[in-house]
Amino acid sequence: MTTYRDAMREALREALIRDDRVFLMGEDVGAYGGCFGVSRGLLDEFGPRRIRDTPLSESAFVGAGIGAALGGMRPIVEIMTINFSLLALDQILNNAATLRHMSGGQLSVPLVIRMATGPGRQLAAQHSHSLEAFYAHIPGLRVLSAATVEDARGMLWPALQDPDPVLIFEPAALYNAESELPRDLGATDIDSAKICRAGADVTLVAYGGALRLAQAAAEALVTDGIDAEVIDLRTLRPLDEKTLLESVTRTHRLVVVDEGWRSVGIAAEIAARAAEYGYYELDGPIQRVCAVEVPIPYAKHLEEAALPQVADIVAAGRRAVS
Repeated sequence: MTTYRDAMREALREALIRDDRVFLMGEDVGAYGGCFGVSRGLLDEFGPRRIRDTPLSESAFVGAGIGAALGGMRPIVEIMTINFSLLALDQILNNAATLRHMSGGQLSVPLVIRMATGPGRQLAAQHSHSLEAFYAHIPGLRVLSAATVEDARGMLWPALQDPDPVLIFEPAALYNAESELPRDLGATDIDSAKICRAGADVTLVAYGGALRLAQAAAEALVTDGIDAEVIDLRTLRPLDEKTLLESVTRTHRLVVVDEGWRSVGIAAEIAARAAEYGYYELDGPIQRVCAVEVPIPYAKHLEEAALPQVADIVAAGRRAVS
């Protein structure tokens, strides 16, 4: 069995071996091994030139990554949690995402930024939010969410081949998740959503940490005679609209599950596109199951109360087919 953490470490190791231009930098990625242990051992294996600890300044080291990418390197920047990434939002939005367009295509920024996201570890409000929608809003970025051990292993290399900046979000609650990886596991298709479970009665769409909840809900709905199809979005920008709409055309009902807040989020975008382009295929109102619109609490029972639970998704699935 391979953990999500180990899968990501192996993806980093593979990238460092395959391409001399690749290097990793961020806070505590070297001697400490990363705040979630993802880069443990890589400093000893590859040395300080390629595994670089940085000062506590997200704007500075993301900016350094942009400069290195412009200079022909393939930097991987690690930001501890998504909440801290907001300190580098100016670099990500105003520089990384815009330079190709502002230079008339003369400049590209082949930069990969990884960061932990989401709740589930009782890390309180400043470490637990799901802000992927902030980044999925920005043209010029590719935004990925690795919801499985397989994608933690297979998503990094194709991200590094992209000539433009790519953000990979890693749900912090999944680092200890385990899965058996096939020997012939290849690179993840970062252009397409994945149908994780085929079904005929209702489509459950999720991403990141919410995917496992949607899968559990789909199994629970079987006892009600409801056959749910589960889709992992995987790429939040650009969205794989085709897979989503084809599924709605088969099932005619849609439930969107999102650990982010309900207002102006990923779930809102999915619902809007389904209504805009698939309205005549829908046989009932779209259901959204999202986080309660509060800062994520520290106390375990309050954290759970603020987040989507399997029972909530099951109830939404029942409403969708009623």
